[in-house]
Amino acid sequence: MTEQSSAPAVLEIEEIRVQFGGLVAVDTVSLRAEPGCITGLIGPNGAGKTTTFNACTGLVRPQHGSVRLDGKSLDRKSPSRRAQAGLGRTFQQMELCETMSVRDNVAIGHEAREAGRRMFGQLRASRNERSRSEAVADSALEQCGISHLAASEAGDLSTGQQRLVEIARAIAGRFRFLLLDEPSSGLDEAETQAFGAVLRDVIARDGIGILLVEHDMSLVRNICEYIYVLDFGKLIFGGPTADALSADIVRAAYLGSEEVA
Repeated sequence: MTEQSSAPAVLEIEEIRVQFGGLVAVDTVSLRAEPGCITGLIGPNGAGKTTTFNACTGLVRPQHGSVRLDGKSLDRKSPSRRAQAGLGRTFQQMELCETMSVRDNVAIGHEAREAGRRMFGQLRASRNERSRSEAVADSALEQCGISHLAASEAGDLSTGQQRLVEIARAIAGRFRFLLLDEPSSGLDEAETQAFGAVLRDVIARDGIGILLVEHDMSLVRNICEYIYVLDFGKLIFGGPTADALSADIVRAAYLGSEEVA
């Protein structure tokens, strides 16, 4: 099988609308996230951020709108085909196989990207394919600063270490663009700072783009160049980070209009 391109790509979301019965979870949202930088997608709980991610990766089908990666539509592709096209993702709830080693967890990311099938269906690789995946995994572990944990079982790690394993697995997948859903959840301040440094290194080294859903505003402020803000499924702001975090409409969405006033 011919290896898919790993060149960084632009992610474009155009007028996405996702409705569950009478509830409009995402209401005609459009945004553009560039390679070589981290773009934030923020908003209060229930604003539609994770649903937007689900629409991008094919876990939900929008009633309207389109998702494109480097100008090519993903709309008719399954979640696995979108991953094969180069769109990677992490979830709010970590999906590591706790009884497997850290190296094996990370290697799965490369195997899934190569085969374009479901992540946990890639355990029957040939010896050569397996050796190659392990080499890619070791490189990703080194980039995340957790090579010393390669032989450890994932379930024995701290939350902060497990989050780094998730990122290493995404790096091993050699995705063209990454969607990260609340990656600092459960981390303390020091772990969050270290995590942010890893993400900046990924951007500097690989040039890929990251769209980040995150509630830790200190992390958002430190690593995001541009921010989109959702509230009740609607896009209420898009602009440079400093402008977004100081805008009254954004502060009102988080704090309430009376407190802002």
